[in-house]
Amino acid sequence: MSYEPFFDELPITRYALNNGSGTLPAVGFGTLFEDPGVTTEAVTHALQSGFRLLDCAERFGNEAQVGEALKAFLGTGKTRREELFITGKLWNNNHHPQRVLPAFEASLERLQVDYLDCYLVHTPFAFRAGDEQYPMDAFGHVLYDSGVTLIDTWRAMERLVDKGRCKSIGLSNITLPALQEVLAVARIKPAVVQVEAHPYLPQWELLEFCQQHGIVFQAYAPLGHGLEPKIAKNLVLNQMARRLQKTPAQVALAWAVQRGTAFLTTSTSLSHIQQNIDISTLPHRAMHEIRQDITTQIRFNSVAENGVHLFLSPTY
Repeated sequence: MSYEPFFDELPITRYALNNGSGTLPAVGFGTLFEDPGVTTEAVTHALQSGFRLLDCAERFGNEAQVGEALKAFLGTGKTRREELFITGKLWNNNHHPQRVLPAFEASLERLQVDYLDCYLVHTPFAFRAGDEQYPMDAFGHVLYDSGVTLIDTWRAMERLVDKGRCKSIGLSNITLPALQEVLAVARIKPAVVQVEAHPYLPQWELLEFCQQHGIVFQAYAPLGHGLEPKIAKNLVLNQMARRLQKTPAQVALAWAVQRGTAFLTTSTSLSHIQQNIDISTLPHRAMHEIRQDITTQIRFNSVAENGVHLFLSPTY
């Protein structure tokens, strides 16, 4: 089977946001890198390759470098800011309502943009307020703050939308029960839920709930962050990739969009960046095989359990 890249509609899929503020591209580029020094070049490659969604976060420590890439790319005049979707995230030490707006504005300044398309609560866990991203006691244990609730933080997030400089808000690393609690009292519903999801952690129940409530489900680590057991080495995906003349990664990413989710991939390799956007619609049989025949179940990042981002260690 042969194919022509970019003639398939899958790479340009977009999901409408439930507050009417626009659409979110299904194919997104994450900006978490082990070495922040590679950020500007990698983001530039992604934008030039056709990615129009950039997922950023204060905790990634490289918003300024993303901002440099954005400024240069927009300066070429080939793309308008309105054509891009830029996401930011509120880190755990800024959950107190009075800290939300300053944290948001600091991200805007580093990214060199006037507004964000979406702002997420990075995790539902509040750390002790202050400048330390991982406040710890004398024994190296993270200090949590029981004096602020996720609902308190959400109220402050809603006010960002009221101010007009944040088009939508959402939650990252959230569990279904916690999402249900927020949704029950939210004045502005979460527009996006971003969680770890891949063939080894499909999160079907959470996905179904999000679809029922018009919430975009966005998967990070859709290829397992390259950790063992590697998704790209899965036998089912490899056999399928050979049949379809695609890579196992391209098959897994196509599966993500076809089942109704958005995804984020991260790479510093131009060839991998281009491959990650060059995905094609899978046959119905392939979708069935992935769901039925891949039996491995594993979560690679325990951040949803404790707020400590394993892809971003405290010593990062």
